[in-house]
Amino acid sequence: MNELIEVKGLKSYYPIKRGVLQRTAGYVKAVDDVSFVLREGETLGLVGESGCGKSTLGRTLLQLAKPTDGEVLYLGTDLTKLNQGRLKPYRRELQMIFQDPYASLNGRKTVRDIVKEPLLIHGLFTPQEREERMLMMLEKVGLRAAFADRYPHEFSGGQRQRIGIARALMLRPKVIVADEPVSALDVSVQAQVLNLMQDLQEELALTYLFIAHDLSVVKHISTRVGVMYLGRIVELADKASLYANPQHPYTKSLLSAVPVPNPKAKRERILLKGDIPSPANPPVGCAFHTRCPVAVEICSQRRPELREIAPGHSAACHLI
Repeated sequence: MNELIEVKGLKSYYPIKRGVLQRTAGYVKAVDDVSFVLREGETLGLVGESGCGKSTLGRTLLQLAKPTDGEVLYLGTDLTKLNQGRLKPYRRELQMIFQDPYASLNGRKTVRDIVKEPLLIHGLFTPQEREERMLMMLEKVGLRAAFADRYPHEFSGGQRQRIGIARALMLRPKVIVADEPVSALDVSVQAQVLNLMQDLQEELALTYLFIAHDLSVVKHISTRVGVMYLGRIVELADKASLYANPQHPYTKSLLSAVPVPNPKAKRERILLKGDIPSPANPPVGCAFHTRCPVAVEICSQRRPELREIAPGHSAACHLI
């Protein structure tokens, strides 16, 4: 598969201001030296606990937030070096589905206006063509044409997320960053939205970066999976390899918590001690060593690099 996006050494640091003069007292390291590739037609799942930097990474990838350092190469072009004017053509090919279907839609606009808005911003097509494309896209995401004159508050959470998906697809993008698109939905609705996203991916040749904290959801939809902890990717592998043979202690602990639909199956639960350290003051060495059940002395002294331990399977751990 061709590489669509290559991320190199991406960092997103946010200054901590203190005092009357608002001097910078430190930085919150939301994303700390992340590198990976996103290949054409795949779904790369990104998982981790709340606050690990998944959403910041997704927004930085699309330049909705500018990184502190690093590169985001889209088909060879470094998006981090482009101003807003030069970024505009790339916005058509890189779109986002937001986490909260309640907050991401303008409550004062009808579905018709919300879904057609991307075409208006980019000055595409005639009014008649926009109307036709809007109705066609509503049908693709499973909404009736009669819904076009309604407002967001008249819909359920699942229907609102379908509206958000329709809006993201109006410009026929190549890459979709889906930031926890089903976390605010009921379980029964989650399956419908996930199946819809998979159908659309096949039909429209889409590539997804799928951000979630639910490992079972990620397993359902992903081709490859990256596990994040405190701003860094600690393990990256194809889905089958990661779920069958996790290597990093953090990945093992996450998978041990996933319910198994078999009352007779016994699985050892790996309980982590303590809380996640603050990204404003991460531990020296491996960020996970303060909670790791197998940590040794070197873990608190030197930070492990993400390295390939088997074909297509990378992990950042001194003990592997």
